[in-house]
Amino acid sequence: MTASPDDLPLQLRVALVAAGFTYDGVAEVLGAQAHDALARNETTPGLRRTRGGSAVETLARMFLLQTPVELAAAERALPGLLDRMAARGLVEQSVGEVAARLDVRPYAAGDEAGEHALWVVSDLTPGLDGGPQRVGSDHVLGISPASTSLAQLTIRETVGRSLDLGSGCGVQALHLARHSAEVVATDVNRRALWMTAFNAALNEVGDSVDVREGSFFEPVADEKFDLIATNPPFVISPATGARLVYRDSGLPGDRVVEHIVRAAPAHLSEGGWCQILANWVIARDRPWADRLAPWVADGCDALVVQREVVDPPTYVELWLKDAGQHGAPDYVARYDTWLSWFEEQGIEAVGFGWVNLRKRAEGAGTRDFLDWPYDVEQPIAPAIHEWGVAVDARVDLGSRLVARPDVQQETLGPVGVEDPAVVVLRQQRGFRRARQADTVEAALVGACDGELTVGQIIDALAEILDLDADASRATYLPAVRELVAEGFLAPA
Repeated sequence: MTASPDDLPLQLRVALVAAGFTYDGVAEVLGAQAHDALARNETTPGLRRTRGGSAVETLARMFLLQTPVELAAAERALPGLLDRMAARGLVEQSVGEVAARLDVRPYAAGDEAGEHALWVVSDLTPGLDGGPQRVGSDHVLGISPASTSLAQLTIRETVGRSLDLGSGCGVQALHLARHSAEVVATDVNRRALWMTAFNAALNEVGDSVDVREGSFFEPVADEKFDLIATNPPFVISPATGARLVYRDSGLPGDRVVEHIVRAAPAHLSEGGWCQILANWVIARDRPWADRLAPWVADGCDALVVQREVVDPPTYVELWLKDAGQHGAPDYVARYDTWLSWFEEQGIEAVGFGWVNLRKRAEGAGTRDFLDWPYDVEQPIAPAIHEWGVAVDARVDLGSRLVARPDVQQETLGPVGVEDPAVVVLRQQRGFRRARQADTVEAALVGACDGELTVGQIIDALAEILDLDADASRATYLPAVRELVAEGFLAPA
């Protein structure tokens, strides 16, 4: 299936641009308070700010605030398009009024490649102003914190082929199209595929986005990609009852994430990356990394970052409310059933984070499981790429290294003493890691400017500090390798 061949998406784009219906344009009209209120699903401040009748105000009221607008105002904002948009299900016309039936939302798509303006069509946002939150099983989610998190995670090197696995409305495909010669987008939800195709055409990348129906890797069974990005339906549940396709895989527990991690390497070209936003089970009496490690193929490097840990009641409440079940007659029964299943499965908590896989040309891969709930720089994609560079570095005594320019040294100790009690090296960018260092390690990092080899620096420090040279090499070469792996030092 290819993007829509008709010219409605292009003409809609022209009208949106002419109306000033961009992220910045809407933010200016709404103002900070109304914009923030809309993020909380409250429309009243926005409605008060959009009474002027301009084209951008009309479109904001209709699509974002989900309130009917006068027919004449809609025709001025979308000249000659209303009948065709109604035929395609984007709007509904009644006597003297037009109402949105799909969300058309401006998107400031910030990622490693920079800021760029997009528009995204999806289903309407449920639950505005405390209204009903329940959605259909084939609901197509729009721009969400999860989709923007994956966009910031995804490496933006220029590649040949990319795969948006489980595309939804196609947000990742739109990002991927900016740096990929070809993008394949797959989903089991036909409505999602229609929206992906429409959004590709709306954003003038329809020729490079190929949408295909099917589950997981079935539509690309014998194909390889340089980059796979996926925000799969990872909600951990007993897989019983009504299923919301955008979040429920139909598989119990974290089987969907395990399946993708195990299957992805067969679809990666040499050096290719698969980047996954995921939930995983934290089993009772078992470290989370021990559970995930067997999923990773021997021929892949893996950087798995656990960003958050949630207890079962909090997790169940989150997703029951997401499905609009809070306050429903069977809410308590659903809650109890879900918690009982967690107990039966020995699930102590649920982890949320990132799985980054890279296909190696040969040899066993490097595994790095990082429990990192701390603040990181966004987009984090450059730091993920730098981790891959560090994995490839072969550090020995003859290596020439440089300290990353953002690394700063902090010292702690009583005022006035000659030597600090503690020296901490701290990154200001990327993962913003911190590492306690002794005097030699701190001095070594400070001396790494690419001129001297690691061996020459260690020998010089040993002489200055009256240390045994051989013992210093044996002690500090492994420390140097850790400093490279953690991103404090890099190959010159």
